Amino acid sequence: MDRHKPSDEMIKDLDNMLSKINAMEIVASDDYQKNSIKILRALVEGQMHSINEFQHLKKAIDLLTLQLFKVQNKVNS
Repeated sequence: MDRHKPSDEMIKDLDNMLSKINAMEIVASDDYQKNSIKILRALVEGQMHSINEFQHLKKAIDLLTLQLFKVQNKVNS
């Protein structure tokens, strides 16, 4: 099983997709294409937001873990 890409690389790929979606919007000729592009944009931006929020969650868990070790060391002292 392959490992997933690092978050920075995923964000870069999603940003490239977003650029392509923006280019598609320029050449879109009818309402169906424009609405499809809006949906694609919302999905890509949502995925980017989820990755960023997950990074914040990881940092919060790391900080909480450090605090727990500090408390444990004080209790054991």
